[in-house]
Amino acid sequence: MNVLVVGGGAREHAICDAICRSKHADLFVVMSNRNPGIASLATDFLQEKETRVGAVVEYAKKHAIELAIVGPEAPLEVGLVNAFHEAGIQASSPTKEAARIETDKEWMRNLLKKYNIPGQLQFESFTTSKKAKVFIEKLNGDVAIKPIGLTGGKGVWVGGDHFKGIDGALEYISQVIDKKIGGHAKVLIEEKAVGEEFTLQAFSDGTSILPLHAVQDHKRLLPGDKGPNTGGMGSYSCADGLLPFLSKSEYEEGAAILQKIVEALKKEGCPYIGPIYGQFMLTADGPKIIEINARFGDPEAMNVLPLLEVDFVELCQAMIDGTLSQKKIKLKKKSTLCKYVVPEGYGVKSVAGKPVFVDEQAIQQAGSILFYASVNKENTTIYTTTSRSLAVVGIADTLLEADEQCEDALRNVKGDHIFIRHDIGTPELIEKRIQHMNELRGML
Repeated sequence: MNVLVVGGGAREHAICDAICRSKHADLFVVMSNRNPGIASLATDFLQEKETRVGAVVEYAKKHAIELAIVGPEAPLEVGLVNAFHEAGIQASSPTKEAARIETDKEWMRNLLKKYNIPGQLQFESFTTSKKAKVFIEKLNGDVAIKPIGLTGGKGVWVGGDHFKGIDGALEYISQVIDKKIGGHAKVLIEEKAVGEEFTLQAFSDGTSILPLHAVQDHKRLLPGDKGPNTGGMGSYSCADGLLPFLSKSEYEEGAAILQKIVEALKKEGCPYIGPIYGQFMLTADGPKIIEINARFGDPEAMNVLPLLEVDFVELCQAMIDGTLSQKKIKLKKKSTLCKYVVPEGYGVKSVAGKPVFVDEQAIQQAGSILFYASVNKENTTIYTTTSRSLAVVGIADTLLEADEQCEDALRNVKGDHIFIRHDIGTPELIEKRIQHMNELRGML
């Protein structure tokens, strides 16, 4: 089977790796940057902007693609999957209409409200800061401010973290509206949820889901959860599929929410086919929905896809055929720890075009997996771009062993202008998460 992956980041490298472990697939790729890890796996690839729908579909037709998988959100928003369908190409990714669950945050909130789905937060949307002020005052400034559309995971500002008080909130709201951040002169304001974030990814065939291990991502740039928001500096998962602060019942609540959302989308006439994930905040009152995303997470895909012990391409086909309920997810009982290597200045102003020296063989010998992200390769040298460069994933029986393995592997990535957040997954930070939840639960 000829399988096409669209996208050239570390998430897509993980997807390509999973496809290449399948006994069914020959891999073809369209990517805007020449990801060296993906290029080494692919039978053929096209370097092209992923949102250029006509060019992507033409490439798929040229190579008789039978199954397409779209990694990033931007091609979903412009209707790439719809175009695949029109060309008679199957895709285990959502249509433009189903992907609105991510690409239009206001629509997502209204859908949750319409179908009375658990885990909701108070919200309203506004086109002027003057009208927004009343809602913000009602919540004492404890709000999250979100552009309506896509911002690459960097547009959300949270009270107390990114701004102080009502005046700080209004200042950012004016920026979002005036500059049309996220593509709209409109802003979504939600009550601030307090707790610990976790990600729950699942496969969906439009009727049922198969959930994967819970993962915790780390959006903040600097150790101790400080600094600006990023696309994600790293993430971890545990061998039991839970997290140190997350119980089985709380995990199941999250999975039940995703199931209800899939059912709601089917009722709306836009059945959801493909990977889906919920970004949840575990609060003293259980999981609350922060975002729903129409794809695998980045970096969270790198925590779960290497653990798959079932054929990934067969799962993709089952999503398309509507037979996911006949499948079982089998994952290795291992803990994983992913840490990103990013260019110096990432999150503020990245230093691009600097060499990164990667000893791929030594990383493999350390027992870790390397996933390239946004880099350029000229001859044998890897160069940074303005985005995240590469990720290293440690996989072991315990989180502590996975951390040691990951850090051992990272010693084989060198450069004068790179940065790594080393505290992700460490016992000190994990204990901080546990204590935080214990304090919140004590408030009940």
